[in-house]
Amino acid sequence: MTFMYRFLLGVVRFLTFFINTNARYIGRNNLPKEENYVLVGPHRTWFEPLYFAMGAWPRKFSFMAKKELFDNKFLGFILKKCHVFPVDRDNPGPSAIKTPVRALKNTDLSVMVFPSGSRYSDDLKGGAAVIAKMAKVKIVPAVYQGPLTFGALFTKKRVTMAFGEPIDISDIKKLDKEGIAEVERRMQKAFKELDMQINPDFVYQKPVKKEQK
Repeated sequence: MTFMYRFLLGVVRFLTFFINTNARYIGRNNLPKEENYVLVGPHRTWFEPLYFAMGAWPRKFSFMAKKELFDNKFLGFILKKCHVFPVDRDNPGPSAIKTPVRALKNTDLSVMVFPSGSRYSDDLKGGAAVIAKMAKVKIVPAVYQGPLTFGALFTKKRVTMAFGEPIDISDIKKLDKEGIAEVERRMQKAFKELDMQINPDFVYQKPVKKEQK
């Protein structure tokens, strides 16, 4: 699995450099080097996880992805080899929490989670907080600013990823409604600060969600 992850990330690094050639990473020194963590960010484009993974290398990650992606046997095989596990977004079961917690506790894999769950939503969910709390690890905030479509990458517009200081939630004794709300407040505050650090005038334009017929 590690070989496949490393190989494909190398391919992605080559392709993204060839396509865009204008990426920068801020705050890499904030990334824990010796312990696993939960990397979180507002979900703005489908390819930002690739940039986060490249920015955090040599740290390797486990990802969650919608189960429909695994319907294709070839793609499902590749995803599993790259530490991706399926989640039913409509009816997430216990594995949506247990699988990443096991990875954090028992492997050298950190976990990447997008708390909003969707590029069309600003709402933060409690999953990242629960995973971090159960695994007893810190949460590292990150944001992406840049082109939001694959085609726009070819314009060479600047792509910027910023990693913030780890968020310690060990002081939150109970993840009840108030506890989760406090974790979400800390994450949202970190996202805003990172966006301001990159570009004080930044405004995220959410994509228009296509209506299903």
